[in-house]
Amino acid sequence: MPAAAAPPPRVPRVDGRIPSLDGLRALSIGLVLLAHLTGTQRFPVIPELGHWHLGDLGVRVFFVISGFLITTLLLEEVDRTGTVSLSKFYARRFFRIFPAFYFFCAVLFLLEWRHVITLHRGDLIAAVTYTVNYHHDRAWYAGHLWSLSVEEQFYLLWPALLLWAGVRRSLKVAMLAVLVAPSLRLAMGFWPELRPGIGETFPSVADALATGCVLAGLRPWLARSERWQRLLRSRLFWLAPLAVALAARNPSAKLDWLIGQTLMNVGIAVIIERAICSHGELLGRLLNSRPLVFIGTMSYSLYLWQQLFLFRRGTSELQSFPLNLVLAVLAALASYYLVEKPFLRLRAWFERGPNAARDPSSATASTPSVNPVR
Repeated sequence: MPAAAAPPPRVPRVDGRIPSLDGLRALSIGLVLLAHLTGTQRFPVIPELGHWHLGDLGVRVFFVISGFLITTLLLEEVDRTGTVSLSKFYARRFFRIFPAFYFFCAVLFLLEWRHVITLHRGDLIAAVTYTVNYHHDRAWYAGHLWSLSVEEQFYLLWPALLLWAGVRRSLKVAMLAVLVAPSLRLAMGFWPELRPGIGETFPSVADALATGCVLAGLRPWLARSERWQRLLRSRLFWLAPLAVALAARNPSAKLDWLIGQTLMNVGIAVIIERAICSHGELLGRLLNSRPLVFIGTMSYSLYLWQQLFLFRRGTSELQSFPLNLVLAVLAALASYYLVEKPFLRLRAWFERGPNAARDPSSATASTPSVNPVR
C-alpha cells in the first residue's frame, strides 16, 4: 500500500520558513533597542518617545509570535503523528536556547567577578534557573532576562498541557488565560507586595503568549473563512495597528492592565495573520526583505547582549551612543556565529541521526527549516 500523504502545514511556508515572522521580530527588537537607547549618553533627546512603552511593546510582539509559532509547530506534529514528543521538543529548545543564554550568564559572572559591572544579590541564581520574572530587585544587566524566563516557563508548560489534555482542551485553557489575565493584573494592583510582578510573573503576562496560541489553533478555520479574509484585506485592518499604537501609550496603569494589554495582544495577532497571508504585498515584501530577515534571525542574540551596552546610567564611552549600539551588534554577531549557529548545526545532526551522511534516504526525514524562536 502507498504511504499516506503527509498532512498539509497549518501555516504556509516560503523556502521552508513561515513568511514575515523574522521581519516582525526585526521590528520588535528595533523597538527594544530604541527604548533602551533613549536616555543613554549622546543619544538624541526625543521627548515624544517617553510617552510610548516601546520596550514593552517589542517584548509583547515576541511573546505573541512565540505562542503562535510554538503552537503551530506542535499542532502540525499532532497532525502528522497524533501526539507530541516532549523529549524531542525539549531537545530542540535545549540546542536553540541554552547555549547562548548560559554563555551570556557566564559573561555576566566574569564581569562582576572582575568588578566591571555590579549585579544584585540573587541575580545570577535567578538567571540560571529562569526565575528572573519573580526576582524583582535586580540589576540592569540582568533585568531583561525576565522575559526569557517567562518564555522558558511557557516552553515547559504548554507542550505538556497539549500532550496530557489534548488540543481542544488546551486551546480552551489558552482562551481562558486571555480572558482572566486582565482581571488578575487589576487585582494584583491592589496588593502592594504583588504590584511589582504585574506584567512579569507568568500568570499576569501569559495572555500574550496565549493569544498567539489561540491564533495558531484558529488559523485553519480563519483560512477557510471568506468573511475573515475580506476583513483582513480591507481598510478595517488598519484599526489593529492603530489600537496597538494607542494602547502602547496609555497613561493609565489600571486601564492598561484591564484593557490596554489585551488590545495590544489581539492587535499584534491580527497583524501577524495579515503579514503571513499577504507576504506578497508591499508590507509582506518589506517584512521578508533580506535585511529584516537577517535582523530577525539575530534578534535573540541582540536581545541578550544589548543590555550590557544600552545603559542609561552608564558613564563610560562604551555605553555612549553610537558606540554602544555598534558594540551591542558586534557582540550579538559574535554570539550568533560562534555559539548559536554551531549548536543549531549540532541539533540538525542529532535530528538527522549520525548515519544520515551515509544514508541518502534520511534526508527526507530531517526537520524542515522554520523560523527559530527564543
